[in-house]
Amino acid sequence: MAREKKRRSGGRRSPLAAAALIGAGLMITGAVYAGASAAFAATDTQAAASTQLTVEDGEKLFTANCATCHGLDLQGTADGPSLYGVGELAAEFQLSTGRMPLQMQGPQAPQKEPQFTEEQIRAIASYVQSVAPGPTYPSDHTIDGEGDVAKGAELFRVNCAMCHNVSAAGGALTEGKYAPALTETSALHMYAAMVTGPQNMPVFGDMNLSDEDKRDIISALLFQQKAVPVGGFTLGNLGPVSEGLFVWIFGIGALVAITVWITAKSN
Repeated sequence: MAREKKRRSGGRRSPLAAAALIGAGLMITGAVYAGASAAFAATDTQAAASTQLTVEDGEKLFTANCATCHGLDLQGTADGPSLYGVGELAAEFQLSTGRMPLQMQGPQAPQKEPQFTEEQIRAIASYVQSVAPGPTYPSDHTIDGEGDVAKGAELFRVNCAMCHNVSAAGGALTEGKYAPALTETSALHMYAAMVTGPQNMPVFGDMNLSDEDKRDIISALLFQQKAVPVGGFTLGNLGPVSEGLFVWIFGIGALVAITVWITAKSN
């Protein structure tokens, strides 16, 4: 009896061993599932990348996401303007900068993360161009950033600085509107803004600025984006307001503090 009891007790499995076995099984199952999911995701991504979206795809995307405001025929509604004549460049600009689709009505459409992929944006823009032709993409030469930087900076000061600030840091306009900063804007979107005149910006046609002038302005702005400030802290490049505020708070404040300290020491 004693031997049989000892043999039974020796054959029992520990509860910890069972728990460890179950845990190991779950970990192996999870690893296999994660690997399979990653493989399927990579396959789907490659398939999507290899599939070129067509104008018909762009029409479907437009109908589902844009027609509510701009109309099925692109002629506009009470909630959105007509798109006739805007062209694919304007559509690409508005969609790539996230300004469209518009989340809510306001003084100005803010820039945000785009809702569509680059392929989808190109497809929607192609559809807009097929129905309502307008400005199209520039040549690589125009946006290569190899123009005359000095001339471009002068043209920018004459034509753009009154709204965008001489340092392209942006500025306030009337009724809650504003000119956005150009410190991270791409060359394509600089050109698109000059050609299509989004929101409060005027259109700079060939009679105002030639393609070479636009190239020089783009080159100057791209150079400024890469330039290292040599004058110290830029204070946001907002001009005398921020600089004067800095002087009042820190400069005058430091003088007052020193005066109080000297008076306290003398007493």
